[in-house]
Amino acid sequence: MVIKNSMSWEEILGNIKSAIVNLDIENIQRLCLEAIKAGIPAYDIIMKGFSKGLEIVGENYERGEYYLAELVVAGETVKEGMKVLEPYLKGDEAQKIGKVVIGTVRGDLHDIGKNIVAILLRASGFDVIDLGVDVPPERFVEAVREHKPDIVAMSALLTTTMNEMENVIKALKEAGLRNNVKVIIGGAPVTDEFAKKIGADAAAKDAVEGVNICKSWLYRADQSCQAN
Repeated sequence: MVIKNSMSWEEILGNIKSAIVNLDIENIQRLCLEAIKAGIPAYDIIMKGFSKGLEIVGENYERGEYYLAELVVAGETVKEGMKVLEPYLKGDEAQKIGKVVIGTVRGDLHDIGKNIVAILLRASGFDVIDLGVDVPPERFVEAVREHKPDIVAMSALLTTTMNEMENVIKALKEAGLRNNVKVIIGGAPVTDEFAKKIGADAAAKDAVEGVNICKSWLYRADQSCQAN
């Protein structure tokens, strides 16, 4: 049921963005519920509220206005809000379009972006195996062997951990599994050029692009199967 609200969608989403920036973990669930009751799609709340707020948090961190503690609280604030939104993002369990193994690479403990991608993938109909953070190459290999995914998605926020992505791809090749999966990488320092250099299939500049790339891969594969 949509409840009429005197505030516009833009104002409501602005409040959610501000809550992320101001690390307002106490009120984020209430604000998300207000947005849902106002009829704002959960997807929009994430991308126009959470993501915009996280962009500002990242800028504040780069300027030295925020420190690691603030980054952690911002992440926890997002997680609290996601508890409200996730039920509204659930895809049809009976119609999974593909399977994705996702994780933040070894040496990197950042999970905000990865978590958003994982939730949006699930909302789009993917079965997602989230390996968490600080994931070594051998764990990715084990997960591919065990779960037989269509896609491996890797995240890194630090330039010092980007090379771990290449190590994962090398490990998949050594295990004879690289040709079985598509590999997509993401994170602030990641570029298309870096993806090509390490042998990944694609790089995503944000969560939405990453999900769209994954969907396009599975769509093309499905069309190919139908043609054959």
